[in-house]
Amino acid sequence: MTTFDKREEAFEKKFAHDEELQFKATVRRNKLLGLWAAEKLGLSGDEAAAYAKSVVEADFQEAGDEDVFRKIRGDLDAASVAQSDHQIRRAMEELLAEAIEQVKKTG
Repeated sequence: MTTFDKREEAFEKKFAHDEELQFKATVRRNKLLGLWAAEKLGLSGDEAAAYAKSVVEADFQEAGDEDVFRKIRGDLDAASVAQSDHQIRRAMEELLAEAIEQVKKTG
């Protein structure tokens, strides 16, 4: 194996690892976001956990974060919970940063 081949293989492994960590962080963020929204919706315990799971599942509808945002926005609106789009998106950003830290710690 040439030096170039070794470098290419190392790059591919790093890319795959980074993608896996990003996926884990996004799933963790969605769970945390679901728990955040559940609290706003007055849910706790098993209901909050089930709601958080539904937020995680919502992310598999399409690429990107808009499917998750629409779910949270729709559920908060349906329950007449006052949260602006900015507040929801800020929570998404802050919880992603928290999720990244958690994933880094746990591997």
